Amino acid sequence: MRMHVPAAPPPGSARTGDNGARSQDNPLGEFLQTTRSRLMPADVGLSTGRRTRRVEGLRRQEVSVLSGVSADHYSRLEQGRERNPSPRTVEALGRALQLAPDARAHLFRLAGLNPNLRSDSARERVPPPLLQMLEASHQAAAYVLSPCLDVLAANAPAQALLSPFADGAECADGELNLTRILFTHPQAKTYFAQWPLAVTASLHALRRNALWLPDDTEIEDLIAELSAQVADFTGHGAGDAATALDRAYGTVIHPAAGRIELTYRVVSAPAAPGQQLLIGTPAPGGRSAQALTYLTAMGPQHP
Repeated sequence: MRMHVPAAPPPGSARTGDNGARSQDNPLGEFLQTTRSRLMPADVGLSTGRRTRRVEGLRRQEVSVLSGVSADHYSRLEQGRERNPSPRTVEALGRALQLAPDARAHLFRLAGLNPNLRSDSARERVPPPLLQMLEASHQAAAYVLSPCLDVLAANAPAQALLSPFADGAECADGELNLTRILFTHPQAKTYFAQWPLAVTASLHALRRNALWLPDDTEIEDLIAELSAQVADFTGHGAGDAATALDRAYGTVIHPAAGRIELTYRVVSAPAAPGQQLLIGTPAPGGRSAQALTYLTAMGPQHP
């Protein structure tokens, strides 16, 4: 089922949500509420059982489950207490509410975002010093991670290295997310030679960034999304808090080039708290260096 743009409410009007809260001068919240009220659980594959529903359309909690956006964050959006959602959040809500392209574009504009926002714009969030170091790392796989471990920018070797994941459902807004890849991609356990260590490091990084950046809703939304999809998600990697990302992603088994071992170093920038530049360098002249050169020459193909 595809939704079209609902008619805009009259200026100055207010609507009452399913928790009794009123939304005044909040076109984004109005649109979200109107759109979910027009979708029934059966339209999105949800079962309601035999209980009588007192709410017209989908509940907020159901939209949260479908989108992976936390229920609290979604409620704040509808109520107008949060008016600047991230592109990831808007894209996830558009998918959950089954919006047609015109309605999706309208949702982006209501959120103050470019409807054509994709991974190219993610690069704009990276401070120039990190980008310059990334582009200078010609013989290494270098990529910049956001606080929720989205790949914001990657040089040619890194793009080739991560090519098996580039077109999968693990992308959100066209961006790869390393934690989502580790837990949901069918090749993850064979691609990452030390998968348990990679999982531990990924979750440790998310928890650390959540403490450093308590207002970062992208971390909150990603944890909510994966907690709903992965059994005992929060229980993974609870032991070794000292594990770091630079030690977790060192060895991969690429389907086109075989085993590649990289030694990583991590660079941060004060201008972008929570962002990290990971630079993975193979031993000079070794098999891994040859394999990385071969992959880079192939380009970001998708085996």
